[in-house]
Amino acid sequence: MSRIDLAFSALSDPTRRVILARLAEGEAQVAALADMAGISQPAVSRHLKVLEEAGLIGTRIAGTSRPRRLRPEGLVDVRTWLEQMQAVFEENYRRLDALLAELPETPTPSPED
Repeated sequence: MSRIDLAFSALSDPTRRVILARLAEGEAQVAALADMAGISQPAVSRHLKVLEEAGLIGTRIAGTSRPRRLRPEGLVDVRTWLEQMQAVFEENYRRLDALLAELPETPTPSPED
């Protein structure tokens, strides 16, 4: 699976998006993430593994502590793809606007008609 596929797969889960949003505020321990998400530590650990495999988060080793942190560079491929799609959609809307501008105006019927 490609890196972008892994990222989109990881982002498809709402719990993982909540975890990423929390990590955007700063590092956090598994226990804190579990409390925040309202799920067990083993469940959070499984979500963290998916996010780490997708390159979206990293782990800092500090003695016996293993705080997780956001890796913004993991979202570069996602952002690039979204920007490409946005450009395609904007071009399609420009073409649609041009086509609609070429159509003759027809009177709008009044509610009494």
